[in-house]
Amino acid sequence: MTATDKRSRFGKLRRQARLHAGKALLLFIGFVMGASVFALRSCGPPPEPAPQVQALEQARETIWTCAMHPQIRQPEPGQCPICGMDLIPVHAGGDPGGASGSDRVVLSERARALAKLRTAPVRRQSDPSAELRLLGRIEPDETTLKTVTAWTGGRIDRLEVNVTGERVRAGQVVATLFSPEIFAAHQDLLVAKRQVERMQKSPQASRQAAGAALEAVRERLRLLGVPDAELARMEQQQRPTRTAAIRTPFTGTVIERLATEGAYVSTGTPLYRIADLSALWVQLDAYETDLPHLSVGQAVRFSVEALPGEEFAGKVTFIDPTLDVRLRTARVRVRVENRDGRLRPGMFAEAMVTREHRGDQSPLVVPATAPLFTGRRAIVYVEIDTDGGVAYEPRTVRLGPRLGEVYAVVAGLAEGDRVVTRGAFALDADLQIRGGASMMTAGDDRKEGVWDGVIALSPEKRRALAPVVASYLAVQVALADDDLARAKEAAGMLADAAQRIKLEQPHAAHAVWSGIAGELRGHARHVAMADNLADARQGFEPLSEAVIQLLTRFGNPLDDPLRLAFCPMAFGNRGALWVQQSVEITNAYFGASMLTCGEVRQEVAPGGFLKPPADGASGERRAAPAVGHQH
Repeated sequence: MTATDKRSRFGKLRRQARLHAGKALLLFIGFVMGASVFALRSCGPPPEPAPQVQALEQARETIWTCAMHPQIRQPEPGQCPICGMDLIPVHAGGDPGGASGSDRVVLSERARALAKLRTAPVRRQSDPSAELRLLGRIEPDETTLKTVTAWTGGRIDRLEVNVTGERVRAGQVVATLFSPEIFAAHQDLLVAKRQVERMQKSPQASRQAAGAALEAVRERLRLLGVPDAELARMEQQQRPTRTAAIRTPFTGTVIERLATEGAYVSTGTPLYRIADLSALWVQLDAYETDLPHLSVGQAVRFSVEALPGEEFAGKVTFIDPTLDVRLRTARVRVRVENRDGRLRPGMFAEAMVTREHRGDQSPLVVPATAPLFTGRRAIVYVEIDTDGGVAYEPRTVRLGPRLGEVYAVVAGLAEGDRVVTRGAFALDADLQIRGGASMMTAGDDRKEGVWDGVIALSPEKRRALAPVVASYLAVQVALADDDLARAKEAAGMLADAAQRIKLEQPHAAHAVWSGIAGELRGHARHVAMADNLADARQGFEPLSEAVIQLLTRFGNPLDDPLRLAFCPMAFGNRGALWVQQSVEITNAYFGASMLTCGEVRQEVAPGGFLKPPADGASGERRAAPAVGHQH
């Protein structure tokens, strides 16, 4: 064996020895630690956690978030870094991150006090009155509409009333006309009158001849259209006039000017339309399902946006016997006194018509502040006593009509349940962040399960829905461009398309489409009747919810992808959804002022659905992670 081989063998043995020694040391350390733990457990309770650990655990009891931006979560009070609002406590106990995804929010007594939660019991209300909400606009009383016409032909030299809205009185000159024919006849009238005056001492035959000539000229002027009152004025003048005065025979307000200075008019040409605005009509649109609950003589309360906080009263005087075949609505006329002139034609009115509740048993009711609405669904938070304290869980309910300050409960709640009437949004924000069943994720509770899951249509049937979605996208683009006229036109096309589409088979498709189509027509009509962009955008929000339901149930009928977008700043930071085609945000609620404000929450491929995650059974939309945000 060479020296090199000896050294190699010696090194190998040395390494093996070191390895065995290390293993022995590890075994010894493990034995000592095990003995120590056993001794500690045997001798008494575990030691108290350090003060720092206690403080940390206490800090984890409450999580603070923003009511408008629930993604903000902090362990202590403060202000939202996005909007500056004061943070509120929304979670207490357990894992502050909500990794468990519980569908309940458990709050400590301190957290409930800080959140200022308020609850109220579900109860039965005796002798309730249901309220129908109707929309319409104020119009002049047609029975008071009058037209001022030219009593002779000629050129309009001057319009004394140049603007609409001006009040005129009976006998007031509103226009002067130049008429050569009237000038010549007036001259003959003055000559005949002077002839009669000169013949006062002449023989009777001469006086009669002069009187007959004067009467002939008068009749000539009458045939030209001169009123008797104007004829009397003309006889008192010393020289013939080159102009004819047009006077209004009645008092009222000019609602339309039909003539311009310098224009030539003929006898009977309308110059002004005048109305008495001391009494007005409120023309309301009622759906055919509302008509059985309406009758002539019913009391109506309504409000207008121009006078916030004020309420006006009137009575139903007429119900149109026919329906608008396109919108499926009938006109309901309400007459209202307007002595002070504060109401004006063209104002948008929101009316509530009271009717007696029809039912053998008094309905269950909840305060109107309890439900959280998202599309067609309503969520309430119910207070539950648990071993860990008071908990709050969301519950999907079906609501009936609004009964004053409460809603009737159709299903989902029992008498005696306590529901949250203040602070429900904060609870929902907490669940939404933790992935629980919030208002954006909870399933719906509809009869016959019609709202459970998507409805598979053939490609041909799905493409039949394309005109509705295309018209909606045209409304969205027009509002983003601040183009009211184009938005109204597209909304009319949408209502017409929704009316034409029929989904008879399968039965579930027919049932779902009937409900969605009714909402599409109604909200599209609101946009089509809007007087300004603000009104149009008010109607665009529920219209978008109806389109979202269409995409959720039937899928995307277009050949291009669609995007579900959300703007947290819309409607006073309440937030609103819409559907758009473009990749970049085009905000229909703000237009050019905040065109890129919002985020894309979901993308829907052609033939795809707006749907919940794979583990969800409901077809209702869920809050999806944002795939793009812009400001």
